[in-house]
Amino acid sequence: MANSIEITAPIEQEGTKAIVRNWLKQIGDHVKEGDALVELETDKVTQEISAPCDGILSEIAMADGDDAMPGAMLGRMIVPANGTTAEASIAPTQVQPGLTVANTPHYSPAVRRAAMEYGIDPATLMGSGKGGRVTRADMENAHRADTAVLSQPQPQPVVAQRSAMTVKSSPASTDGRSRIVPHSAMRLSIAKHMAQSLATAPQVTAVFEADFTAIMRHRETHKERLKSQGISLSYTAYFVAASVAAMRVVPEVNSQWHDESLEIFEDINIGIGIALGDKGLVAPVIRQAQALSLEEIAAGLQDLTNRARSNALKNDEMKGGTFTISNHGVSGSLLASPIIISQPQSAILGVGKLEKRVVVREVDGVDAIQIRPMAYISLTIDHRSLDGHQTNSWLTEFVRTLESWPQ
Repeated sequence: MANSIEITAPIEQEGTKAIVRNWLKQIGDHVKEGDALVELETDKVTQEISAPCDGILSEIAMADGDDAMPGAMLGRMIVPANGTTAEASIAPTQVQPGLTVANTPHYSPAVRRAAMEYGIDPATLMGSGKGGRVTRADMENAHRADTAVLSQPQPQPVVAQRSAMTVKSSPASTDGRSRIVPHSAMRLSIAKHMAQSLATAPQVTAVFEADFTAIMRHRETHKERLKSQGISLSYTAYFVAASVAAMRVVPEVNSQWHDESLEIFEDINIGIGIALGDKGLVAPVIRQAQALSLEEIAAGLQDLTNRARSNALKNDEMKGGTFTISNHGVSGSLLASPIIISQPQSAILGVGKLEKRVVVREVDGVDAIQIRPMAYISLTIDHRSLDGHQTNSWLTEFVRTLESWPQ
């Protein structure tokens, strides 16, 4: 006899719901405890829901794109008891005859249903999912493209290969073809948060310039030793440590505005902006940075970055930040302004691209032209919480810390 257990969405998750993005297993698949079954996308992270035990996936209750409230049933598993098999308990998937998808287990139930509904063979589409997998959104976009073409009074020539994300332009757009890319939950959340932040706080940006010579020398001296311990010593670790030093001089930067007061935090919990390509970005938090050494900061950053890029962050690791660092220079920009504050924080640091520049330095009382590794450093503030004097004092200490880093 076999037992049936439910696969459910986590009770605790960022926001009030998640969206089913991709089933990694199909009905009838044998799975081991801990195997990833399905991906859920919240407004902050994409997380994998794993099999709670060994068994067979017997039912998929939610398709790609469905809202998954906390605790909602995503599917069911059959767990064989006393060594018996469970295949007989699994109902076969019904697929309309005549479509290639009927005998191809690669496609998810949502894609199969769309194939039946729209009469589209997913094998003809260019999938936008992981590993080129065709998703429900791809099927819907292809259906819209077909509908748009059929509605034209003068049909356009048919191209040899169908693109799942290409549709006819809307009447309000310019002539020609365009792509419709549905917003992910993360992108929608970022858009809402950015607009809300600008609407909430008057934001002002101050820009300084920093010489990286001292931290580059220190990093060159110590990076191999740390590498042997499995730690990558990144420049961002120095930015976190220098931020802590600047907070000691101007603690008001580590704060939150309230209508009746300014709340200044004792713990310095620094969010680190990590880009996830076209998906958006996340900002996991280095907690109590004021109590960490440079090596501990570097190790924490490496762990968070690796797990962010493999969708393995936990929701709690995205919460509780009191300050944020955006190292936007890694993607090539010299200066970004303003870098929008992550509400309800009072400030955000921006670090531009590191590049060699010609500067004037005084050597033995004489001005000398030198080539130095330089970068623009910006601090965007909530002008309700902070004024220019505090902002400049914070940046002065931040730059001083980097430029006088002990060897």
